[in-house]
Amino acid sequence: MTIKEQLAKITAQYKKEKGSLIPLLQEVQERLGYLPKKAMQEIARFLEISPVEVYGVATFYNQFRFVPLGKHHIRVCMGTACHLARGKLVLEALERELAIKVGETTKDANFSLERVACVGCCMLAPVMVTGDKIYSRMTPFKVEEALIPYKQEIQQEGSNKGQAS
Repeated sequence: MTIKEQLAKITAQYKKEKGSLIPLLQEVQERLGYLPKKAMQEIARFLEISPVEVYGVATFYNQFRFVPLGKHHIRVCMGTACHLARGKLVLEALERELAIKVGETTKDANFSLERVACVGCCMLAPVMVTGDKIYSRMTPFKVEEALIPYKQEIQQEGSNKGQAS
């Protein structure tokens, strides 16, 4: 199903009014995993507003993503406790290890990196979350070790694909 077809199904549930913009953006992101440019253009067409206005609203709120998340979405807490516990060093170590910046996805689409305000595990600061796994009391030195199972899984999947061919 094309983005245009998917958007037609989604927009059918909404009124053609500006107040529908944020709920539409949220639902599109929930269904597609991010906000593609084409989807924002379709929302603008549906609401009869400028694509620039849709983009302006979407970029104003940090909840919206414009690139698909990687298979392994890594979130690093930068709430007060994690910030004071040097969470920024963990974030920088992840950027180096993955060769991406916060908000980016690796070229192979295996990892994405996000900075979040709080994950609610303040006593375990600094915290990194991947999927439903929480890594506590992280240090830059623990980053490489924490990524090993994910890299092994990716390597194993690559090996299995090679054998299936």
